[in-house]
Amino acid sequence: MIVKQRLEFWQIWNMSFGFVGIQFGWALQMANMSAIYEYLGARADQIPILWLAAPLTGLIVQPIIGHASDHTWNRLGRRRPYFLAGAILSSAALILMPQVSALWMAAGLLWILDASINISMEPFRAFVADLLPEDQRTRGFAMQSLFIGLGAVVASVLPGLLLKITGNPAGGGSIPLPIRLAFYLGAAAFFGAVMYTIATTREYPPEDLDSFRKMKAQKRGLADNAREILDSIAAMPQTMKQLAWVQIATWLGLFCMWLYFPVAVAHNVFGANDPHSPLYTEGVTWGGDCFAMYSAVCFAWSFALPGLAGRIGRKATHSLCLLCGAAGLISVAVIHNKWLLLLSMVGVGIAWASTLAMPYAILAGSLPAQKTGVYMGIFNFFIVTPEIVASLGFGWVMAHILGNNRLLAVVAGGAFFVVAAALMQRVQDVAATTRH
Repeated sequence: MIVKQRLEFWQIWNMSFGFVGIQFGWALQMANMSAIYEYLGARADQIPILWLAAPLTGLIVQPIIGHASDHTWNRLGRRRPYFLAGAILSSAALILMPQVSALWMAAGLLWILDASINISMEPFRAFVADLLPEDQRTRGFAMQSLFIGLGAVVASVLPGLLLKITGNPAGGGSIPLPIRLAFYLGAAAFFGAVMYTIATTREYPPEDLDSFRKMKAQKRGLADNAREILDSIAAMPQTMKQLAWVQIATWLGLFCMWLYFPVAVAHNVFGANDPHSPLYTEGVTWGGDCFAMYSAVCFAWSFALPGLAGRIGRKATHSLCLLCGAAGLISVAVIHNKWLLLLSMVGVGIAWASTLAMPYAILAGSLPAQKTGVYMGIFNFFIVTPEIVASLGFGWVMAHILGNNRLLAVVAGGAFFVVAAALMQRVQDVAATTRH
């Protein structure tokens, strides 16, 4: 049996640094895709279905990549080959995205971009459980939150900074130059950060390498692999089932925010109704700056998470953080000053930091070591399923209930956070119970 050594701060830093690049990809997408769709002529009620690519690719790709990485061992290791493949594909997709000229092109390329980011991201979650002993996993996932926050800060403010440098805000029927340049720089950041982790971190081999090689020598078909994934779903640990409902409610709230916050800022705070006007571009870039604010708070709050979780427990910590996020999103309904939106984003950043760390730290302690990758991939079901529901059904809600009011959609996200905070109290933290 392999005894996992406690890692030093800089070793945990190195193994997590790739998330800076991965979050560049996510943050550029989240802050700009709805605007890109509107630049290309999409209506507000069309935006959810155009985002369908994102959750569907995660639903399909992550369990497959998790299962495949559980059964991989070569010169690069177990998870790192997938880091590399995803980085190459994601960087190419980020370069191509701002060059699209039609809605169908943007939606199609989003499928490719999301699949590629997922190839890199899913194994990073399993990486923490692979390399760290249980008592360091909260710190490991918090370090990932830290880098996610850092990457998102830079990626979110990048279009606004480039807007000031280029002085070219208008879309003119196409994607503005600042957004195009941001995507190109994001491609370089994604590839460079992931390569840093690959170069500085080594992995443990399978515990029984001879048995692993014999298993690999056996020819396994697609049906065998699919059956193994389905069997894993059927044998899902109880803690994972409980966390599933927390994730569903949380990500419904997040998806409402990501879909509509930047365009809500442009329409409701800046008063811009023409997607091709300079004022609209300024509103969307301010929405990106607000995302940078919650990402900066995520970065800072990540330092506090391990200590807070140690004092009051991981469950209470996560519920408290989710309630802070709920307060932040609901407060947007009464804010008309763009600077006050930054204050709302403080609560969102606290919730975001915890969402990226606490559920995974609790989950990791309940999983069998030989199936960490596939279960981390399956856990993604409870992120993408609510996003698929929102993509298919929220357009109808926007058109028939919310009157295409983007601001009300953001407030609905806060209500989902409240539900998630309540559901968190039902979760059994197995590893914490065992320690005490």
